[in-house]
Amino acid sequence: MNIGFIGLGIMGTPMAMHLVDAGHQLFVKTRSKVPDVVAQSGATACASAEEVARQAEVIFLMVPDTPDVEAVLFGAQGVAAGLAGAGGPRKVVVDMSSISPIATKEFARRINEAGADYVDAPVSGGEVGAKAASLTIMCGAEPDVFERVRPLLEKMGKNITLVGGVSAGQVTKVANQIIVALNIAAVGEALVFASKAGADPAKVRQALMGGFASSRILEVHGERMIKRTFDPGFRIKLHQKDLNLALQGAKELGVALPQTSGAAQLMNACAANGLGDKDHSALVQALELMANHPVAKG
Repeated sequence: MNIGFIGLGIMGTPMAMHLVDAGHQLFVKTRSKVPDVVAQSGATACASAEEVARQAEVIFLMVPDTPDVEAVLFGAQGVAAGLAGAGGPRKVVVDMSSISPIATKEFARRINEAGADYVDAPVSGGEVGAKAASLTIMCGAEPDVFERVRPLLEKMGKNITLVGGVSAGQVTKVANQIIVALNIAAVGEALVFASKAGADPAKVRQALMGGFASSRILEVHGERMIKRTFDPGFRIKLHQKDLNLALQGAKELGVALPQTSGAAQLMNACAANGLGDKDHSALVQALELMANHPVAKG
């Protein structure tokens, strides 16, 4: 199958390579230089998103934010322009970015009007999951459209769920990001407390991993906090964006999210102190500033 992939960043590159490894022909577009591993795979670099859409049967997007998706789809020489007059089976646009559920419904409507189908399929699992093809993929689509792209999604992820109609995937991703952020904050608070009280945070973490407080966040990000390994991963500024989506949605729904608001403020404090490009586990550094005490010396 001819596959388009737009957005070859930390996660997009390994995701695209899994499709190449499965035998598909790739047509790609990225804002910067095409990564060497993709260029050497035989993928075709296109001059525009429009050209990607003309060449591909299924077009994947993996870009940072809602305005980026809108620009790729509907900007000058965007994907929508490449869908016009396409013959054969309807093409499918699969947005794997994490963006606004409300905007997603509008984007899907416009893509449908251009003669193609739309799937929102945001992911969780970070760079590790992207490289291991073990991502959790949360989908919003019509069932028949989902089934058409499911074999491709299975090359990139393990836990693949059709949650509901278009935008349901993005709603699920926002919920995921709420849970992850609150868990990071909880682990950060626990380790700051333990360290300030004079306990060895590494041994505290080891003890907690055997109890009810055990979690993937404690396992992976707790270790990052102790070892001071804050290279991304998943950047604070992207998680900050996702929590803003949660709070915007909550305002529109009339829902109170007090703990999410607190986690968002910690993300904001990190970004204000130049940590926006650090891994989101670096949220602990906002707590450390308030306590005037690091979990561990870096």
